[in-house]
Amino acid sequence: MSSDSSSFTGFGKESFKFFAELSENNSLQWFTQNRERYDNFIVLPAKTLINSLAPFFNQVEPKINTEPKFDKTMLRINKDARFSDKVPYRTYFLIHFRRFKKDSEFYIYIDQKGIEYGLLINNSVGNELFFKKNLPGHKDELVETFRRFELNGKFDFYEMNKEPELISKSFDIEKEFNRMARIKFFLLQKELSKDSEIIYSSDILLEIVKTFSQLYPVYCFSISHNPLAVIEKFEEEIGIPR
Repeated sequence: MSSDSSSFTGFGKESFKFFAELSENNSLQWFTQNRERYDNFIVLPAKTLINSLAPFFNQVEPKINTEPKFDKTMLRINKDARFSDKVPYRTYFLIHFRRFKKDSEFYIYIDQKGIEYGLLINNSVGNELFFKKNLPGHKDELVETFRRFELNGKFDFYEMNKEPELISKSFDIEKEFNRMARIKFFLLQKELSKDSEIIYSSDILLEIVKTFSQLYPVYCFSISHNPLAVIEKFEEEIGIPR
């Protein structure tokens, strides 16, 4: 079992089994009886993963929160009673890395089927939100960024409302720029089934870091009015794996 002071060595099968059983027994009584499983097989590995990813985020963007705490990098599993529809718990666990609430963010989503990981872009208006502001003047640069870093065709494309809606299994910005520009929140992500062997080894950490690195140039358009300068600094200091 992982501990929050060691390096992340992969998810455990018990994590996915827990969510499968929670989906069938979503009640306060069941969760109370299985609280130790939740702490050991969900929360503790999540903290280990966050700590293992922290050096990457601290280097690329120090303003991103990397504290392994609820309401910082982890979403609480219990729902707000006002909106729970009498179902008290989420049947998934969300780890996310962002500067502030409603920011664009890198995320890892865990449920009974496996994991999803990628980048959520907030394409709305805000003082520290730059993606929508950058689209008119930096369209060509954003399209070229996808070309130069070979990002087209590598990610699933979702519109994020209350639930994610799949738009394309192979996002190509040259074909879908106009649709992307109209969407308030969208996801670029990869998915791995619980049957994928990589999930259960330390290789999953390397895969997540590689994917976040690939998406970082896109993220730069959401955090700066001069995204190309941020990308250039990232390339010089860290580099982007191919």
